[in-house]
Amino acid sequence: MDTWENLKSECFACRGCALADTRTHVVFGDGAEDAEILLVGEGPGQHEDEQGVPFVGRAGQLLDDMLEMIGLDRTKVYIANIVKCRPPQNRDPLNTEQDACIGWLRRQTALLQPRMIVCLGRIAAKSIIREDFKITSEHGQWFERGGVQMTAIYHPAALLRDVGKRPETFEDLKSIQAKARELCLRTKL
Repeated sequence: MDTWENLKSECFACRGCALADTRTHVVFGDGAEDAEILLVGEGPGQHEDEQGVPFVGRAGQLLDDMLEMIGLDRTKVYIANIVKCRPPQNRDPLNTEQDACIGWLRRQTALLQPRMIVCLGRIAAKSIIREDFKITSEHGQWFERGGVQMTAIYHPAALLRDVGKRPETFEDLKSIQAKARELCLRTKL
């Protein structure tokens, strides 16, 4: 049976794809290891690679602000990515890289047993919810798989580039807050 320590140590030693050759740090995840809410992004950027923690750059600061708006913070959720190593120049992770890395996220999810998964952006939504997921038309909608409620919102980096998406993201956040109040027993909002 997996433990957080075993999983981290195996992940830190991973050489499953070429991203391992250029990484500074494996960006495993951050937050409560018993969280009922799992947030999943696509992959680490430069700041995350330097610090070994997901969502610590400008997009991470915005994510922290978004969580605070609905009564959450990193002590109440768990944040991870589809890929654990930074793609060069912050490009989208290739399918082969996602395939090589998705097992780590599956094992993290098995340890967490979250009630809710929030995909941060289209890459995560396409990996977790459905391969043909359309973030512009399906963000904020709820899906259920294996008793877990899932939704996707715009990636915080997209919200930094296009502030026009923020009002609809605020509505998505309110929906996440309502769903968390309904489903999460230990997470007080």
